Amino acid sequence: MLGYVIAEGRGVADTLLAETAQTLRARGRIVAGVIQINRENARAGRCDMDLAVLGHDHVLRISQNLGPHARGCRLDPTGLEQAVGLVERALEARPQLLIVNKFGKTEIEGRGFRRAIGHALAEGIPVLTAVNAANRDGFLTFSEGLAESVAPQTGAILDWCERACAVAQA
Repeated sequence: MLGYVIAEGRGVADTLLAETAQTLRARGRIVAGVIQINRENARAGRCDMDLAVLGHDHVLRISQNLGPHARGCRLDPTGLEQAVGLVERALEARPQLLIVNKFGKTEIEGRGFRRAIGHALAEGIPVLTAVNAANRDGFLTFSEGLAESVAPQTGAILDWCERACAVAQA
């Protein structure tokens, strides 16, 4: 099962996924993946983006400071690939659920967490991710009609996760 959330507002999806991961882990669910932590950076004028790897103490910076006038993508591919490697190794332990902070442009292009998501789905591990409206069509092409939209509300997301875990365990 593949669920996705589209939430309006900067950082809203990140907060929803972080709350979901925390609640599921408190319930005893084995959850792998990453959640994004946005840290305000007044000097850079934009937030710094970190990924917290679930089940580990690893927090990896995935943004790079390109200077105050830069307009290009600030994603640090090295940090992202380190996070991907940790998540792929975590999948070997067959978690009950994989949470990926975002299915973005990098995944649409065939990189980032795309392979990990595909591997989890092939192994019957449910996957929950966030998608922004600009990447929705690319995500839906990737999912080939198998993705389920989940309302951007904590209760709805937790219900989807519990149902997906139950189906996967059946």
